[in-house]
Amino acid sequence: MSWRTVIITEQSKLDYRLGYLVVRGIETKKVLIDEIKVLVIENPAISLTGCLIEALTEKKVKVIFCDSKRNPVSELVPHHGCHDCSAKIRVQIDWDEDIKASIWQEIISEKIRKQAGMLKKANKLKEAELLNSYIGQVELYDTTNREGHAAKVYFNALFGMDFSRSADNAINAALNYGYSILLSAFNREITANGYLTQLGLFHSNMYNPFNLACDMMEPYRVLVDQIVYYDQPKTFDKDAKHQMWSLLDETVVIDGTRQSLSNAIKIYSRSIFDAINERDAAYIRHYTLPNV
Repeated sequence: MSWRTVIITEQSKLDYRLGYLVVRGIETKKVLIDEIKVLVIENPAISLTGCLIEALTEKKVKVIFCDSKRNPVSELVPHHGCHDCSAKIRVQIDWDEDIKASIWQEIISEKIRKQAGMLKKANKLKEAELLNSYIGQVELYDTTNREGHAAKVYFNALFGMDFSRSADNAINAALNYGYSILLSAFNREITANGYLTQLGLFHSNMYNPFNLACDMMEPYRVLVDQIVYYDQPKTFDKDAKHQMWSLLDETVVIDGTRQSLSNAIKIYSRSIFDAINERDAAYIRHYTLPNV
């Protein structure tokens, strides 16, 4: 089973040889591709061979490309995630609007529930109680926008009444970077299961190639918020970015077992597809944090 997150920071050439990723820089290093779950290309001066790209795609390694500021800007997404992806895509196109609305209602309810739990953990009890009151008010497709109301209360409680998600500061930089890591993890599972990332349940922006991942990741955003809240970064530098990648190795509980977050995303994603195809939101498996 793949488990490594490999981050390439220095100018180098990446090649494939006998099952290994070969990094040719000042020194030459090798990593077994079967062990790699995520490969982060952090320096635009890094080059990759076609043979390596083929091997990484075949092994379903998530490859993230960063810009000159070390921010994720794109990723390698295979055209064919599994053997029956053509059938899966036909099914996805025909997903019923009623079940999509029901699944979205469940996702947003769980997101607000997780936000309320985070506020309670941060001793913001009044705001946590308010968010808990929103959960029962979430309607199909969240037509009354409980998600938006909850978000305003939530972020102001965590980061102050003057905080805005559109501001250019270290906190937002850290949040956005963490969310991009989650987005990539969900894109990996969506394509691995044979579905299209472009066709969402609720999100339908014609310029967003990852609408479905944006839908599915919503309850997981709180895990990033938690890291940023307790760190309260004044700057968001290279070391902080590298530390954020350890998020995928955090332990959560899902379906009665302790799993890495990366594996939990896999279990949760499959349960979402089961819920849609079986027309029953009860199939969805949500994570909880382990009692330490």
